[in-house]
Amino acid sequence: MSLVVHKTKGDKAADGVIYALLTLFALLALFPLYYVFIVSVTPYVEVMRHGGFVIWPDHFTFQAYKEIFGSPRIPNALKVTVFITVVGTLLNMVVTTLLAYPLSKKFVPGRNFILMALVFTMLFSGGIIPLYMMVRSLGLYDSVWALVVPGMVSTFNLLIVKTYFENLPEEVEEAAKVDGSGDFSTLFRIVLPLSAPIMATIGLFYGVTHWNEYFKGIFYISDKSLMPMQVVLRSMIQSPNVSTELSLNSLVLDALPPETIKMAVVVVATLPLLIIYPFLQKYFVKGALLGSVKG
Repeated sequence: MSLVVHKTKGDKAADGVIYALLTLFALLALFPLYYVFIVSVTPYVEVMRHGGFVIWPDHFTFQAYKEIFGSPRIPNALKVTVFITVVGTLLNMVVTTLLAYPLSKKFVPGRNFILMALVFTMLFSGGIIPLYMMVRSLGLYDSVWALVVPGMVSTFNLLIVKTYFENLPEEVEEAAKVDGSGDFSTLFRIVLPLSAPIMATIGLFYGVTHWNEYFKGIFYISDKSLMPMQVVLRSMIQSPNVSTELSLNSLVLDALPPETIKMAVVVVATLPLLIIYPFLQKYFVKGALLGSVKG
């Protein structure tokens, strides 16, 4: 038996106002992304004619993308960023899972002390200089591993995963142990398949953090060929001479304004996350909610 809800005129008017406001806010959020893309494909003549503000160009040109991928700077930065995102996220997930699973068991000796020590790191740290000295002493300076190894585990993400594991039915693990399954077998064959939402959520957290890596690239990397995408993007935006940053021919800037090239780099740095996020959104919402039920 279905329940039919009859809305009054006031309810329909309220729904119309809500939908209109949500649409407006969505357009306001999307417009900066739209504007960046439009400027990146607008010829120099039209940029000058419209005073730098273009809503829809009369002609499109993808010359800026051709030039930035023809320069070694952007492809190298993308390779570094993809490497630290894929490898770093994988290592983050493995270490976080292997640490969160035993901490989700109350019978583990020293569990409370380890949890207190981990939470302590969320409130206090040694600071930037001691961490920089440690990275240099470990021989990680000017290495892509300096962008991956420090901060291998996020305490915040660890606590979310631990809480999610605690919410799983104990009967499932007990049944697996009765059948002779060990701890690692139970984790990888029983627990992780049931934890797809939280794994996708935490993987998204770690992946976005690595893709947007900026401070580590500034602190630990001086070799330009090892700088991640965000550091290169910052250098280009602040640089008054784009041709020097990308080693472009001066004739290129006669056909393309620096703003067009800069916007194209912004699109390249942003587009992968915009493509991936919709596929993980459903896991992101479910995992974040289920992972924060308990304290």
